[in-house]
Amino acid sequence: MTAKIISGTVVAAEIRAEVAEKTKKLLAQKRITPGLAVVLVGEDPASVSYVTGKAKACQEVGVHEETIRLPADTPESQVLALVEKLNRDSKFHGILVQLPLPKQINESKVVNAIIPQKDVDGFHPVNVGKLLMGEPFFMPCTPHGVQQMLVRSGYDPSGKHVVVCGRSNIVGKPVAAILMQKQPGANATVTICHTGTKNLPHYTRQADILIAAMGRPNAITAEMVKDGVVVIDVGVNRVEDKTKKSGFRLVGDVDFEAVKEKAAAITPVPGGVGPMTITMLLVNTVRAAEIAAGITV
Repeated sequence: MTAKIISGTVVAAEIRAEVAEKTKKLLAQKRITPGLAVVLVGEDPASVSYVTGKAKACQEVGVHEETIRLPADTPESQVLALVEKLNRDSKFHGILVQLPLPKQINESKVVNAIIPQKDVDGFHPVNVGKLLMGEPFFMPCTPHGVQQMLVRSGYDPSGKHVVVCGRSNIVGKPVAAILMQKQPGANATVTICHTGTKNLPHYTRQADILIAAMGRPNAITAEMVKDGVVVIDVGVNRVEDKTKKSGFRLVGDVDFEAVKEKAAAITPVPGGVGPMTITMLLVNTVRAAEIAAGITV
């Protein structure tokens, strides 16, 4: 048995088409163009690349996007003042401060300064709390993308045992909170494993759906999964590869080649969860514009 490949590129394209339609509808009915402000402090190469990708994606679906670039030595007070200004600017429905920030800036303070109604990353404590209650303004982009990949690929989590490997605030905890809700596309039994879990394979072999978000290359091996499992690999790790011009290649947290022979379905790296993150940011930005326009869903 060779696994079906769940392509994030394909699912993302489907969702982006839906977002583009919603954007057109907002403009036609309410004369509103959804707006996203992106704040980039410094020139971290990964952050610059990600921000460039966000700008291009916004353009594709009709979202107005502005990137505000600040030097790496910008004081915290200046970043906070900018966030306050963007909170008041009705042109922007979503605000995203690209992380990580330089060490002189307290990331939590900056994230908490964004009003919850414009926190399209879903990181504000109010949005985290509302997520746990099952009443979110917005769901965090990568975890929401994982849910959409499962549902749209025909692997509804309802009634399934989902094992999440990883407990970060960005992926592990929120994806567990999303999938445990008594709601469509969720209603799963969720187990969270982490660095303190003893005998990890005992739990991973019980998974109907395994979500790997550990940040360690090939941490999940074929021996750790049961036949017919559905695997969502959130990890993106650089490993040395002298055959590549760059000197490295990207791999996930799952031993893809070995696990795909046992799994029913699996996401690749790259081309799996990655394209979904920016796509769900677009979803959140348009939803923020709808909320501002008084549109309920």
